[in-house]
Amino acid sequence: MSFPFSLGFWLLPALKKSIPLYLTEDEREGLRAAGRFNASLMDFLRPHVKEGASTDELDKLANSYTLDHGHVPACVGYLGYPKTICTSVNEVVCHGIPNTRPLKDGDIVNVDITTIVNGWYGDQSETFMIGNVSPSVRRLVQTTHDALFVGINACRPGSTVTEIGRAIQAFATRAGYSVVREYQGHGIGRDFHQEPGVPHFPSLNSNRDLLRAGTCFTIEPMLNIGSWKTRVDKKDKWTVRTMDGALSAQFEHTILMTESGPEVLTFTNDGPKEGHTF
Repeated sequence: MSFPFSLGFWLLPALKKSIPLYLTEDEREGLRAAGRFNASLMDFLRPHVKEGASTDELDKLANSYTLDHGHVPACVGYLGYPKTICTSVNEVVCHGIPNTRPLKDGDIVNVDITTIVNGWYGDQSETFMIGNVSPSVRRLVQTTHDALFVGINACRPGSTVTEIGRAIQAFATRAGYSVVREYQGHGIGRDFHQEPGVPHFPSLNSNRDLLRAGTCFTIEPMLNIGSWKTRVDKKDKWTVRTMDGALSAQFEHTILMTESGPEVLTFTNDGPKEGHTF
């Protein structure tokens, strides 16, 4: 689940807890276990994300799977969020609330899942194409997935967070897409959202944050076919849509910086890896 860039991490008391930013090896193992379980949940949901299924059905499956394994669905009740997962369909950028509408041929849907395993958080998302999609939609999904790995490969010990956003922005712009600016990646550990904030575009605020070994965070670029500007649904206060109604796609992984470089904690067995062709 992305965090609103405009709020700033200093505005929410929930984000001001004293959490170590640089994790010990034992703490890293806790995060690795959380990432592995979260990835297994994504693989469990994968065959159910199909034409005719509703996102509410996916939500119930995710809730049952998590509880049956003795873990905690992180999103339920978080800042008032009502469901287990976020499901963002077509022009919905992020934080879409699962509902009973069946997925249709040609839709795209981002499934964003976060769980808590022994006090540690795992967080990731994938955009799924439902049935037959147009070449332009497939290209958006492909480019967004590639942009995630462009951001991951920009991570080097001692570099700054802004290098991630600079790489993603340049890649997306060359491909003809806009990068959502109002929502960003975030530090993660024993809290859902913590420092550092990870914008997907170059930001002066993120230029001061170093990627030291032991830092853990998400990278979750949201690319739009049209404008990068978004709006929040006035009724549910959660669903974020593109301002112009154009399609949006997103992919996310949880990343641990090690002494030798970035380690992806949320790789699935069955999902797309770097270099995957959709």
